[in-house]
Amino acid sequence: MAQSTKLSDGKEIAKATQIAFELEQRIAKRIHELAAQNGLTPSSQIRKIIGLSYAPPKRPRLTISLSQENYKELGKRYDIDPQDTIGIKREIMNQLIEYFDDEKDT
Repeated sequence: MAQSTKLSDGKEIAKATQIAFELEQRIAKRIHELAAQNGLTPSSQIRKIIGLSYAPPKRPRLTISLSQENYKELGKRYDIDPQDTIGIKREIMNQLIEYFDDEKDT
């Protein structure tokens, strides 16, 4: 018997369903821009726009997907073992910080 809610500690918790939107690029871009300006995720920005409750991210983070080939390339570039994923992550973070520190000086 499938249920759309679960009981946990006597409280009813509704399941959420994720939905995706295919919008014009200009609208998607504007949502991303507003989210960044407001310190929100795009999802929270959409919730704000449509009048639903939302919360700012607890730990704002950026993500990137890297293939094994990417790790090899970055390992060479940073002179690090491609298996040292934490070291490569650290170097990427440093490069991003330097990029934006240099940008504000221009």
